Amino acid sequence: MDNSPGSSAGIFAIKRVYDAPSDDDGCRVLVDRLWPRGVSKERARLVLWLKDVAPSPPLRKEFAHMQERFADFRAAYEAELDTNPAVQTLYGLAAEHGKVTLLYGARDPGTNHARVLQEFLHHERK
Repeated sequence: MDNSPGSSAGIFAIKRVYDAPSDDDGCRVLVDRLWPRGVSKERARLVLWLKDVAPSPPLRKEFAHMQERFADFRAAYEAELDTNPAVQTLYGLAAEHGKVTLLYGARDPGTNHARVLQEFLHHERK
């Protein structure tokens, strides 16, 4: 799990949905467009499944979790987030709950859309 510096509006953390839920997670939000294999809704302990904040299907397929495409993916995904109303939903949850944990299914904790989303949310709030 990784925490961004917080503000009065709350903080955003990221965590694999396959990791055990924790009381410290705050508001748990799945930010993948596809439901993760082998995870029941009970085990996920979600407050919300926010599919609309995930990368568009064409962008997700183009990226295909390939490290060499990550810089281009990041730029394209941030451009999508600039006009995505689901971002405001996340800010609202952070204001309400104090902490929002963005859950993702990707294997790589450093090269995934949830990390880009977390950094975007932190940067845009400043």
